[in-house]
Amino acid sequence: MTTPQINGPRLLESLQALGQIGALPGGGVNRLALSDADRQGRDWTVARMRELGMQVTVDAIGNIVGLFPGTEDLPPVMMGSHIDTVRTGGLYDGNYGVLSGLEVIATLREAGIQPRRPLAVAVFTNEEGARFQPDMMGSLVYVGGLPLQDALSTCDADGVSVQTELQRIGYQGTAAVGAPVVDSYVELHIEQGPVLEQLGLQIGVVEGVQGISWTEFTVEGQSNHAGTTPMALRHDAALVAAQVAVFVRELSQRLGGRQLATVGAVRLSPNLVNVIAQQAVFTVDLRNTNSAALAQAERELHAYAQQAAQAEGVRISHRTLARFEPVAFDPEVVNLVEQQTQALGCSYQRMPSGAGHDAQMLARICPSAMIFVPSVGGLSHNVREHTTPADLQRGAQVLLQVVLALANRPV
Repeated sequence: MTTPQINGPRLLESLQALGQIGALPGGGVNRLALSDADRQGRDWTVARMRELGMQVTVDAIGNIVGLFPGTEDLPPVMMGSHIDTVRTGGLYDGNYGVLSGLEVIATLREAGIQPRRPLAVAVFTNEEGARFQPDMMGSLVYVGGLPLQDALSTCDADGVSVQTELQRIGYQGTAAVGAPVVDSYVELHIEQGPVLEQLGLQIGVVEGVQGISWTEFTVEGQSNHAGTTPMALRHDAALVAAQVAVFVRELSQRLGGRQLATVGAVRLSPNLVNVIAQQAVFTVDLRNTNSAALAQAERELHAYAQQAAQAEGVRISHRTLARFEPVAFDPEVVNLVEQQTQALGCSYQRMPSGAGHDAQMLARICPSAMIFVPSVGGLSHNVREHTTPADLQRGAQVLLQVVLALANRPV
């Protein structure tokens, strides 16, 4: 049987169409989870699923699953990702995985091909975590890693809960959480980094996902006049935040390997030019593919933060925003991605994912893997995020061939 070919122009058209929902002036997309724009994006995606003859269900955390029947009543092979974005997102992050999944279904329908196992395309809720923490919320609830009620009661910065917003936009569904039980999961995604482009490669065969540790620190010092308070008598919350920011960069360099460390958000109070900061609230993002190394980085971070606070005579506290162990994808599915990439004659390399993805959650319950395509300039979470049409089509073709092989393998 000749493998059908992805319709590249149709895939590009769908990406552009979805990108008009929440479009920003000058390019990019703002479609925060459970916003009005997210609702419109969901409506558009569900309508597309139904056009393709898929059975659509929505669960209590708002995850959407479209099902394309197989010739046998077996657990489906699932594709998918997310359609929520950060405030200044691009057209491809998450959206590419969902719409490529729908393009796979459209291509198979046109070719009259029905695989043995059903195929599913999932849209997971709040993958980005830009509005509600933790990120990858919908897929984490799906696999049983986060209690449904805990997720529903999570509030955004304005105190609005996930449940309130799901009900408001009409996407708190009635399907059982975790249904359907899936056979396997494959997620196609832009790399969101520079590696593939710099190496001149076409496909990333993703072996796993880095562990992620997000911590928010709060430093309580003493507000005072910047012109009359001697340096030796200060209790400066901003100083401690700055010292920790420098420390985590040095920590990543000292540990080496795949250790990453970022202070991404800082908020000072009263935040005035001539006043010593009374309070500093800041975040630290640590990532590593090695579980033991990630834990070591966390220990050193907390020890240093306490030491810096004590030296400045301030109080420091912290709370965990997210914590995920490194994930290794299923070797057989990873090998299958590699085989199909080779069969297409694509250049590639095996690599880890630096960002978190829904696939790392699905890996808890079924054999899973990911496929990467290059990101131009390594840009993502940026209105200038871009992947070439040829790379977009190529990645979707690899996805089609991988899921067909999975869906037609012997029972």
